[in-house]
Amino acid sequence: MSTFHDSPTKTNVQSPPPAPAVDHQNPPGTGGGGGVTGILSRWKREDLLRKGSLWLRGIALLLSLIGFIVMATNKHGYGRNFDEYEEYRYVLAIAILSTLYTGGQVLRQARELSTGKRFLQPTTSLFISFFGDQIMAYLLISSASSAVPMTNRIREGADNIFTDSSAAAISSSFLAFFCLALSSLISGYELSTHSYI
Repeated sequence: MSTFHDSPTKTNVQSPPPAPAVDHQNPPGTGGGGGVTGILSRWKREDLLRKGSLWLRGIALLLSLIGFIVMATNKHGYGRNFDEYEEYRYVLAIAILSTLYTGGQVLRQARELSTGKRFLQPTTSLFISFFGDQIMAYLLISSASSAVPMTNRIREGADNIFTDSSAAAISSSFLAFFCLALSSLISGYELSTHSYI
């Protein structure tokens, strides 16, 4: 014969979890750190970076064009022609390349900003911008650095319009380098935050 013991059943009663604290500074739906506000701030940051990159490349285009024109017109008689010096021909060649590269980038970016349509795939565009900016910046600083000693040597003998024009073209290359170096930092940031999915 079996005996059943009536034992009281145990029930666990837990208190409900505390209600989440209400942030009166950022009410629900406005997305204090994320949500709508986070998305809007990210869009503003991306738009600012695009416009900043366009401005930097536009300035680099202007400086490269000035360097190209000043060096190409730097002909003042025998011994004072840019094409008699290898360093100055190098400055001119890189100024031409920089003008073509930055001109193409400025046209592409301006078209994309005005129409809202991409000319290239986003990933391809980012890689071209990143590597193109770095290569052109390196070439600009290389050409300017190679021409500085030559200009200083010529200035020791005579300081004239030829050396002044050469110095102006070299200065333009240095300034264009700084613009493209900053632009390559922006390109690198965009490349590192780009979603590849």
